[in-house]
Amino acid sequence: MDELLSSYNAKKNEIQKRLEEFREARSEEGLFAELVFCILTPQSKAYACDRAVRDLFESRVIFSGNARAIESRLKSKVRFHRTKAGHIIKARDFILVNGIKGKISGEPAEVREWLVKNVYGLGYKEASHFLRNIGLGEELAILDRHILKNLVRHGVIKEIPKTMTRKKYFEIEESMKKFSEKVGIPISHLDLLLWSEETGKIFK
Repeated sequence: MDELLSSYNAKKNEIQKRLEEFREARSEEGLFAELVFCILTPQSKAYACDRAVRDLFESRVIFSGNARAIESRLKSKVRFHRTKAGHIIKARDFILVNGIKGKISGEPAEVREWLVKNVYGLGYKEASHFLRNIGLGEELAILDRHILKNLVRHGVIKEIPKTMTRKKYFEIEESMKKFSEKVGIPISHLDLLLWSEETGKIFK
């Protein structure tokens, strides 16, 4: 516990700055870029996903390319590139036609439910990640493998679950919130802190 608090005190300002950056206003395109990033993240490295998103948007393939064109941009960067290309195409057709800003107003937990039900490729982790990254989900837990590993390490959970059901996700999220209150570190700060403990950097 002392080690965690010491690490937090050393990184607190940097974490706060990053969260402020997440809260900055974004265009529809900027929101879509963050959504694509979160679609790409399962079982892939965040930095590689970020590079893939930049490539897709800078080349404009994201807007006009078919599944094969998007696949080719993802192949060397992320796992399951074919499946994820398909998810991106579906998200593009749904989000860019209807817009996304009007869909993400309201209580974060309710918006998360809508995202999970309506956007292919988003589970609770990815939807929570997306909302946090656009400054709307700071009270939601992003239970990726780095966070789960550290929750085991700090005794918050006994083990990493073999499968993550909706019920299990909410149970662990609640446990993480209680731990957050116990140590006096906001859950959005705790997420970035634990992620940095694993990767060495505060990213997103």
